[in-house]
Amino acid sequence: QVQLVESGGGLVQPGGSLRLSCVASGSIWGIAAMGWYRQAPGKQRELVAGITSSGSTKYADSVKGRFTISRDNAKMTVFLQMNTLKPEDTAVYYCNQYPGARPYAWGQGTQVTVSS
Repeated sequence: QVQLVESGGGLVQPGGSLRLSCVASGSIWGIAAMGWYRQAPGKQRELVAGITSSGSTKYADSVKGRFTISRDNAKMTVFLQMNTLKPEDTAVYYCNQYPGARPYAWGQGTQVTVSS
């Protein structure tokens, strides 16, 4: 059983930056492609970035050039560096397996609020 704990969210002004972390516990994670997702109020959860076990990455068009996903397999941690944040980035952010694999149990997420 893999457990996921996200952290690093907060309140930031437009144009600011945040770095999110997702720490996993469990032995399977190291070979899994992982993703960062977000869910804004009244909207469906969406994938914003993904990374394979070898480090290949993919991004949603809405965050391309602003967000960077990375991972530290030894520390079982996935990161999301978010730069040039916009109000529309406001959401609860979660990590989990990349789509196509059965998701792990969802963590509590971390709230990101972009507002002046």
